[in-house]
Amino acid sequence: MSYEMWDYLSVVTPNGTNTLVVKPTNTLIETGTKNVVVYYGDGRSNETIILDEDSVFHVTLEWEPISEADSGTILNFYHSSYKGCGMAKSFKWTNYGEPPDSRHTYVVRFASDLSRDVRRGYIYGIKSVRLKILGRA
Repeated sequence: MSYEMWDYLSVVTPNGTNTLVVKPTNTLIETGTKNVVVYYGDGRSNETIILDEDSVFHVTLEWEPISEADSGTILNFYHSSYKGCGMAKSFKWTNYGEPPDSRHTYVVRFASDLSRDVRRGYIYGIKSVRLKILGRA
């Protein structure tokens, strides 16, 4: 069996009903961690405290290049007080994994600022957007 972050998450309810469906050109990084603190002492001793056994996942996405309309959709998701409201609110995001059977919809929130660039010829790009995965939709 091939495991993915979907297998370690529970179902959660987003703040809104909107789904970000703009397919990224690249998924740059998928990171996972646990809420664990390790204190190191003298020699080789350490003390480990498990704060929560749930997994914490982030994905870093890139949309480069994209259309003006898709760029506007992502910008709207970030700045609209009814959608992401910056990093404050959660929403649904569809992960277009490969193969098609690994396409899942997650509840996420933005975990970074949003930077959009516009080059000559109205070529748009959004680089390095980090989403915190909160759970399954």
